[in-house]
Amino acid sequence: MFAVSGIDFFVDTNILIYTLTGNPIVSDLLQYSFLYGVSAITEIELLGKKNISPHEASIIRNLLDDCEIVEINKTIKDIAISLKQKYSIKTPDAIIAATAKSFNLPLITADRDFEKIKDVDIVILD
Repeated sequence: MFAVSGIDFFVDTNILIYTLTGNPIVSDLLQYSFLYGVSAITEIELLGKKNISPHEASIIRNLLDDCEIVEINKTIKDIAISLKQKYSIKTPDAIIAATAKSFNLPLITADRDFEKIKDVDIVILD
């Protein structure tokens, strides 16, 4: 595992969706000058939405510009495989959790499915 200089934590896709929709759960969290990371899976999930308009894509890209996007590498793949086998979680969730674990940083999410993952520091927002 390795550290990313300056990143304070990773966020799950739903945290960025909540940010885009103005959900108060995350309004306080991301307004500060934290540097947060996201998995490349989050970028794919956000921009891969069917029938996304150019305007929506532009807003999402602007939000992603404020993130450190981490590509999937061998270490992340190996951790994701292990997490998927151990916890029977969806592949995107395994990759997102593995990304946070590979950098030894917490993952902030509103998805209770992550609660079962004991190998990663998970912060569930209510």
